[in-house]
Amino acid sequence: MGKVLNITNPNPNQQQQQQQLEQGQQQQQTEKQPNGDVESTVKRRHATTVLEACVHLFKGSVGAGLFAMGDCFKNGGLFGSTIMLPIIAIMCVHCERLLINGSLVAVSKTPGAIFYDYPETVEKCFEYGPRPLRCMSRAMKLIVEMFLCVTQFGFCAIYFVFITENLYQVLQQNGIDISMSMVMLITLLPAMIPSLMTNLKYISPVSMVANFALLFGLIATLTIAFSEGPMPSITERSYFTGGTQLSLFFGTALFSYEGIALVLPLRNSMGDPAKFTHRFGVLNVTMFFITAIFIFTGFVSYLRWGDYVEGSITLNLEVEEVMSQVVKIVAALGVFFGYPIQFFVMMKILWPPVKRGYSCAQKYPITVQVMLRFIMVMLTFGVALVVPQLSLFISLIGAFCSTSLAFVIPVLIDFVIRTQEPKGLGTLIYLKNIAILIIAVLGIVTGTYQSIVEIVNQFK
Repeated sequence: MGKVLNITNPNPNQQQQQQQLEQGQQQQQTEKQPNGDVESTVKRRHATTVLEACVHLFKGSVGAGLFAMGDCFKNGGLFGSTIMLPIIAIMCVHCERLLINGSLVAVSKTPGAIFYDYPETVEKCFEYGPRPLRCMSRAMKLIVEMFLCVTQFGFCAIYFVFITENLYQVLQQNGIDISMSMVMLITLLPAMIPSLMTNLKYISPVSMVANFALLFGLIATLTIAFSEGPMPSITERSYFTGGTQLSLFFGTALFSYEGIALVLPLRNSMGDPAKFTHRFGVLNVTMFFITAIFIFTGFVSYLRWGDYVEGSITLNLEVEEVMSQVVKIVAALGVFFGYPIQFFVMMKILWPPVKRGYSCAQKYPITVQVMLRFIMVMLTFGVALVVPQLSLFISLIGAFCSTSLAFVIPVLIDFVIRTQEPKGLGTLIYLKNIAILIIAVLGIVTGTYQSIVEIVNQFK
């Protein structure tokens, strides 16, 4: 699998070109650094290490989606999901590399630039692209910012739902009879505290705790699944599915690989950004382990609980058992501590235009930013209150926003860049990009439609 992920960047010349761009970016960081730039000085002082980048990428890609793998395999089938998940992973890694390459190209063409995040990368690539497309640069940036905000906002809201559903079961079992809305309200105040952190370096300890809690919850859940008696025969489960179920699988799978919004911020925050895309660097190694964990979790969960598997496999555990209650609490804590890093990406997009557009934000930046963060936490809380089914909203967000960000936009960036290079858009590259776009559009249309239909039926 490690070798398979490496085929996402098969062209040695392209790889050499990317390494040269990365070296040029590192030189820019030392030569073009503006004097007196307090924010840049802080970023250098708090550079993220390789281990911390792996932790962040793992946590950014493994949240509530990890525990939804049982539902994912139910919609994709035992063998169908096992085959398609690695394919989706390879496509994700490849498109993430396209995004990184686009960012490096944009930085190399912009005097004084040090790095660009996702929206700025899209804007600059179109700005330096073919003349007819340059007028679209601002619009493309706004589209990406909107998709990123909607995606991260949805992640945060779903995190509230996941935490609440697990804690609610435990409280009910122990005779504490309060409504699910009240349980969600109890989780609101603790969510505020880590959401005030504004630097990835400071979020690292929280993210590390979240990773350990998630892994413990996952291992304990699967241990309980194995200890409940002999596993059902695989003949009792669907091998492959089609139609509406397959579209829901696609949405859930894309939601689970939710880390593309963090790729550029993480790479840009590293002391040595080139280590992010090495053959055995942060991106390949982390995505390999994530995919392996997803496949194992989904296969075991669907094999054990079949069509009764819930949107979160922790909800399938017998709440009467003390160990099951501990697992639900720990898993809820793991997802809870992942809230700040998803919230971080959303605020990184929302804060700059607010700061530029309002004089009070420039005069009192800390106060205004704290108020904005408070409002956004309250909004995610409010949306979570009206979510009827966790699994359906996971599929909807994954099918519409995550697919666009993970596949469509990076491929468009690659098209724009290559049209500016002599013989940059060869036949194989053209066909490969078109194939990715076709798969993405089919996933968006079918997944979004089916998710909306199922959600409307739930409200009825």
